[in-house]
Amino acid sequence: MEYDSSYYPYPSRRKVQFAKNGMVATSQPLAAEAGLEILKKGGNAIDAAIATAACLTVVEPTANGIGSDAFALVWTQGKLHGLNASGPAPGSISIEALNKAGYSEMPLYGLVPVTVPGAPAAWAELSERFGKLPLTEVLRPAIEYARNGFPISSNLGNMWSEAFDKYKQELKGPEFAGWFETFAPQGRAPSIGEMWSSKAHAETLKLIAETKADAFYRGELAEKIDAFFKRHGGFLAKEDLAGYKPEWVEPIKVNYRGYDVWEIPPNGQGIVALMALNILKGFEFTSKDCPDTYHKQIEAMKLAFEDGKKYITDPAKMKVSVDDLLSDEYAEERRKKIGKQALLPEPGSLPKGGTVYLATADGEGNMVSFIQSNYAGFGSGIVIPGTGISLQNRGRNFSLDPAHDNCLEPGKKTYHTIIPGFLTKDNQPVGPFGVMGAFMQPQGHVQVIMNTIDFHLNPQASLDAPRWQWMEGKTVELEHSVPEHIAEALRRMGHQVKWGVGSTGFGRGQIIWRNGDGVLEGGTEPRTDGAVSVW
Repeated sequence: MEYDSSYYPYPSRRKVQFAKNGMVATSQPLAAEAGLEILKKGGNAIDAAIATAACLTVVEPTANGIGSDAFALVWTQGKLHGLNASGPAPGSISIEALNKAGYSEMPLYGLVPVTVPGAPAAWAELSERFGKLPLTEVLRPAIEYARNGFPISSNLGNMWSEAFDKYKQELKGPEFAGWFETFAPQGRAPSIGEMWSSKAHAETLKLIAETKADAFYRGELAEKIDAFFKRHGGFLAKEDLAGYKPEWVEPIKVNYRGYDVWEIPPNGQGIVALMALNILKGFEFTSKDCPDTYHKQIEAMKLAFEDGKKYITDPAKMKVSVDDLLSDEYAEERRKKIGKQALLPEPGSLPKGGTVYLATADGEGNMVSFIQSNYAGFGSGIVIPGTGISLQNRGRNFSLDPAHDNCLEPGKKTYHTIIPGFLTKDNQPVGPFGVMGAFMQPQGHVQVIMNTIDFHLNPQASLDAPRWQWMEGKTVELEHSVPEHIAEALRRMGHQVKWGVGSTGFGRGQIIWRNGDGVLEGGTEPRTDGAVSVW
């Protein structure tokens, strides 16, 4: 039977999913089922999140890997906990060293933008503090998929093919051989529906599970990473890995029309979404699909990004306080800048990204909002031979301008794009939400929260709704499902409107809400291979 698995000429509709005992929502069905499998084996929502995250490194390597960073918001024991598992720059790197090597900006690919990966440490830390099942059991589904293989899904196949075409042109040095051996073993990207496996990836996950990630940071995997970087003249060293530990942080929030919206504090950009919501709560919105709503949302996001790009960096290096940025007084000051015409803000262009997001919930009341990312697609293009470890390129966000707040320094954490979200009301959990996609993420958070609170859309409709994305200056990109009359009205307001090609650039989100009866209600992203698995 012949047909095109990527061709969908007719609109498709998803429905809200309901469950009582457990729910997992993410961008890949096999990963969602892996999390649900762990719930059915007696694990809790934290175990399910770890299982799903580890599985995503196998079944969606186009956006994350073992060498990623991660963040989590965990509701358990009546409290919201935040985990920052982003890693710092290597201890031997510096602006001076890069200038001497001929760099005027941080590169996108190669050894230079690789920072210490935090994802394996996040899995181990979450398991140790809140998990019920041993890590060896929780990572079993991911190990089995890596060892035995799985069929390539539609969105995954398209992203893999695009990445291969780009990497074939741009990744020329011997340090990139491991990527092609791992992800293009037949000299091409795997096709949609074709089986792909990585036994080296399976063995690495097994080692991480058996040692609670110690092998990655202080054992044989750390030695392999260290040897590779020494051989090819990179900066990351085993001392950087050995010194790493994820941080438990206090989540930050703003109150938006009676709901508390929570994010991870800087170095993450979640504060950008909160600043925008703080500005927007001073307006009344009666209709979603009207030009004034779009205009005010876009303008508030520009103002929030202007501050975010200027001030967000490693919290130890920030020159302003989170409290000041989230104060009602500051929001009022920024709100006054919004008029009838489009503003021209200062931040630079916003690059595309590669990230996975997942949400889990169980019948005991535990809920997790978890995000994991390579930063851009497959990341740096560096894969440690014989391990399946694909390393992120998060250091790309550092500035080489010593006067910039987010300038590169040894051991410093950079501005981070990946952000999990969580919603509560009257100190009770409503649930986890997130929209992955580089600098689209806070924009997606704002749109999803307003769809839910202002416009009373259910979880699936909140994700289905047409999206916009501010790009730079006065340029805003719209999905083709945005009505033409809104686009024309925005042009008259001074916005430079462009229509997006496809939908993947507008983020990929997941939502799980818990209603007053304890029933879970979930929605998943129609712009990807998303799935909600329920029990």
